[in-house]
Amino acid sequence: MQINGSESGVVRLFHLDLPAEAVARFTEQAGTGEWPLQYALGATRLRPAFVDVVRIADLGEMPLSSYLAQAYEVTGEDFRAMRPRIDALSGHVVVLPSQAFDHTGQELTIAAPLRWIGSFGEEQARARGPAPQSAAARVQSGTGGAPTVRPPRSPLLRVIVIAIALVVLGVAAVAVWLAG
Repeated sequence: MQINGSESGVVRLFHLDLPAEAVARFTEQAGTGEWPLQYALGATRLRPAFVDVVRIADLGEMPLSSYLAQAYEVTGEDFRAMRPRIDALSGHVVVLPSQAFDHTGQELTIAAPLRWIGSFGEEQARARGPAPQSAAARVQSGTGGAPTVRPPRSPLLRVIVIAIALVVLGVAAVAVWLAG
């Protein structure tokens, strides 16, 4: 499986065929740098912050395909066709969005206990209109020229933040008074 270094918007789904008590040891990087998941993928670069290990039972009534559609905005005809197969999975799965590979081109050689289920596209943002033409519009949209001036923050928001801070300080003062 080839990973393009400039790839974005792809989510890969793997089934993990391990007993529940072995999943953490396999999927978490050890302090020594050992990481069985990375080895089983054959990945040269893998970012732990983007590795999503899902215990399907933890989703409750939500089907795995719905989780992928909501959490990763996965769409497309391939995904719709695979939904019954995805929802039939049990145990644990590993979800790897493009960011997990740190924009590094590499070839994966998937090995047990991983089994590739599919690669799916994330919904892409659509442009809402033509690009600004005037210099003033480009400055306001952040596409060129001087930095954009931010509008002042809402006075109501400022009052809410101050009120919350006062409540927190009041609770802390009472706690100190009761402890002393």
